[in-house]
Formats: sequence, structure tokens, C-alpha cells
Amino acid sequence: MFKKTIIMVGVLLWSGMAFAAHPLITDDTGTQGKGKFQLEVNGEYLNDNGNSATEITPSFSAGMTDDLDLVVGLPYQFLSTKDEDGNRTTENGISDASIELKWRLYEKEGLSFALKPGVTFPTGNDEKGLGDGKSGYSLFYITTKEMEPFNLHLNLGCIKNTTGLRDTWHYSLAFEYKPVKDLRIVANIGGETNPDRESNVHPLFLLGGFIYSLTEKFDADLGVKTGLSKEEADYTRLAGLTYRF
Repeated sequence: MFKKTIIMVGVLLWSGMAFAAHPLITDDTGTQGKGKFQLEVNGEYLNDNGNSATEITPSFSAGMTDDLDLVVGLPYQFLSTKDEDGNRTTENGISDASIELKWRLYEKEGLSFALKPGVTFPTGNDEKGLGDGKSGYSLFYITTKEMEPFNLHLNLGCIKNTTGLRDTWHYSLAFEYKPVKDLRIVANIGGETNPDRESNVHPLFLLGGFIYSLTEKFDADLGVKTGLSKEEADYTRLAGLTYRF
């Protein structure tokens, strides 16, 4: 049986969000800086028991001040599901748009803290499974510790579900290692509470990948995410491009 809630939780948590270290799910405290910008195009292919979802998310980040970013995203999804008789249904279209602020509160000696509130808008067709049909709200706490050539990132967050589902609590830890100048090897583990009120089995994931800086302003990344519990998708392939200007 295809776990539709997995895709929807993914949309709420990650669609439209600008990850300074994509393919990681866990964000870091880094901001663009006043008057600087970032454009990301991230793609994900999710497969769960033969059913799949592909999502392409362009997002734009603008440095309002040195410590405050405005982030806007609008994902596009392709869904393919099958019923118990083996009949397959496909849908595609824009999903729910998002607007977020990332505010770095503290930074000293490689340790920094940030808050990231956000709101999603019901731009996707909820009857086709492409959106929630209502606005959603989120708040994330972010910690980054830099210890060259290693970085650690911690995220704790809550998504307020307005569709009758259980509120979603997110927790994740990410690790970066920079063996050479232009390459970062990344790993990520975490999960979130199941929005289904009738289930106490929660999605858990493990992710690995790398980020390569083609130039000072242009990065490319690849990653693979696998489920550690039955409520998480079997596997997800991730890829992205980031341009800073």
C-alpha cells in the first residue's frame, strides 16, 4: 500500500525550502548576507513499494540583512500510484508554495543558532494529492557547529497541520566532511512524528551524498535517502544545483 502521507509530509517539511547543503534534509544556520541571493533547483525521486513521486523545486533566497534571509519556493510534482487491483493512476502539477525566514540569532567561535519560521499556501490541487488544501505553518530551530574540516547541524522543528492530522515534530542531525577544497561528503539521520493519529510508527531516514563546488558560486549535489522504518519511503534519490550571486 502506498503511504501517501509520506509524500505530503515531505511537501510540508522540505518543498520550497532552501537547503544551504542540499541534498541534506537538515538545514544549517548559514545566510546569504545583505544584498546577496541564491537560486536552487532541487529534484527528488521517491519510490515506495512500486509507487513513486518525483518533485522538482526551484527556490529563491534573498539576504535581507547579514543575518536574515527570505526564502520562497514553488515545487512541481509527478505522482504515480497503483491500487490493490494493480491499476495505476498518475497526476502532476504544482504543489504548495512556501515562504520562510531564516534568522541567525547567535554566532561565535564556530557555534551558531538560528530560527526558521515558515508558511505554506494551498497552491496545489489537494483532490489530486498535490497539496493540503489549507495553509500550513512551521517553526524550526537550527544549530551549526563548525570544526574544520567537519561541520555538524541539528534541526528541531514543528509543523502545525491544519487538515485534521497530528502536528508533525521533526528532528535530524547532519554531518559534513571536506576532504579536499571543492568537495563535501555529507550524511544525515532523522525523522518526524507520523501525522496519522491512528499510527504510532514514525518515519525515520538515513541519507548519504556529496556536494561538489564547480566554481565559487555554483554547486552540484547528489544523494540517496533510505527508510529506517516502514512509514518512510523505501528510497529517495536527490540531486540539485545551486547558484549564488
